[in-house]
Amino acid sequence: MKRTFIFAIAALLLTACGNSTQKQTSTAADSDTMKVEPDTATVPQTSLTKDTTAVDGRTSATALPNHTSYNGKLMVSPQRNASVTVTMGGKIHSTPLMPGIFVRRGTVIAVIDNPAFIDLQRDFMESRAQLAYLESEYNRQNRLSMQEAASQKHFQQSKADYMTMKTRYQASAMQLRNMGVSLSGLIKGGIRPYFYVHAPISGYVANLKINLGKYLQTGDPICDIIDKGNPMLCLTAYEKDLGKLSVGNRVQFRVNGMGNRTFYATVSSISQEVDDTNRSIEVYARIKGNNARFRPGMYVTAHVENR
Repeated sequence: MKRTFIFAIAALLLTACGNSTQKQTSTAADSDTMKVEPDTATVPQTSLTKDTTAVDGRTSATALPNHTSYNGKLMVSPQRNASVTVTMGGKIHSTPLMPGIFVRRGTVIAVIDNPAFIDLQRDFMESRAQLAYLESEYNRQNRLSMQEAASQKHFQQSKADYMTMKTRYQASAMQLRNMGVSLSGLIKGGIRPYFYVHAPISGYVANLKINLGKYLQTGDPICDIIDKGNPMLCLTAYEKDLGKLSVGNRVQFRVNGMGNRTFYATVSSISQEVDDTNRSIEVYARIKGNNARFRPGMYVTAHVENR
């Protein structure tokens, strides 16, 4: 009985010692773990402090401090964009035009039928013939008046008739010239039934407004002709950007629909008027070189290099 009790006490002491040793080991391991955690936690903090360059996700351009980004579009200068209108109303007799075709300067782009054109030609031819006679009569009366062989009344009448006919002749001649009619051709070839509208510049046809049989009033548009030989940029800036812009600034730009290809231009002028609605300012730049795919109105994203 005593021996059994002694063995029970010994077993209890051994169990207590084992638990104590396990707790100390667990406490030491936890202590080591707590010491390691601060070291591993500082790694991502160190990596975030590195200096990096921001990249524009849409244009793939770095946000450099000496570049400012603008939106805009391609355009042509007013000297290379001609609106063709009729100087005399009439019905479209024929036209070779189709949107997008290329025409050369002087090409006939429309033939117009109007009886008033025939009357104008007749007036020119008649006034020209009578002017020659009245000029001769005026010179004769002038000589007689100087010799006091004719009355001043006849001289003054011949002068009035001559000046009236001269004015009539000049007016009809000017009207025909404004319509593109060759006066020498009219004198040699006689009266024509139709008058012709000629292309004022070489370029591509746009905004075609006519068809066969359509009647046009004086001043009505026929089409636009666009010369794409020297395209330009029209960029939108704002009041806060004025200090960064000046004539001569270099421009890098990309055209919508033409991928990541970069083109170059130079600022040529800056608008002197601010839009009342959005407070914007238009900046114009001349493109270096050309590309057959350029079309007026295509959107662009540009970076202007600040000096």
